[in-house]
Amino acid sequence: MHKTRTQFVADAIRTKILRGEIKGGSALRQDALAKEFDVSRIPVREALLTLEAEGLVEFEAHKGAYATELSVPKILELFELRVLLECHTLAAAIPRMTTEQLDNAEALLSELDHMLDTSSHIDHWSDYNFAFHRALYTPAEKPETMALITQLNTQSDRYIRIQLLHAAGVQKAETEHRELLALCRAGDVTGACELLRRHILVAADDIVALLHKQQQDC
Repeated sequence: MHKTRTQFVADAIRTKILRGEIKGGSALRQDALAKEFDVSRIPVREALLTLEAEGLVEFEAHKGAYATELSVPKILELFELRVLLECHTLAAAIPRMTTEQLDNAEALLSELDHMLDTSSHIDHWSDYNFAFHRALYTPAEKPETMALITQLNTQSDRYIRIQLLHAAGVQKAETEHRELLALCRAGDVTGACELLRRHILVAADDIVALLHKQQQDC
């Protein structure tokens, strides 16, 4: 029950941060959160430590916990790390991909495309986006690397949401995902990794441009 409460609180706070309901820089008061979720401070503290490990929360001495701020340098660093790990993993995965695994990735992509085209289940867009990418990386059988990739994608999640909520980002993502899957089916390691590298880095550039625009509009 104690672990369940901790996970429940972590999931709830994570969702609020990723949806933008808790803004970057906002204080996360443990007493208030304990009251909101009807739990003691212990699971709240442990939940915040979990989110700190994911990069969504930071602790300041004598001040407590805060939601991490949207940061251009952080975006660029996270996405550069994604390029290194994800391209490496995809290169190892492609020669091992089975038809069944490729078909599973295509099914996930079709579901993602449908949600993007119909603007349905917006909260789950980034989940399906990562599920598609993960399906392509899984055949590499690199569990430690996948754990790091998962952590980086969790930290990138709110930035990816910013991109996907714009029509241009949706159209670009759909096209590039289809091209990436086709290159994987063809066994083109070099072409697939180069497209993935551009896919990640251009997404970072798009997100930075959108953040600059938001700041100018404020």
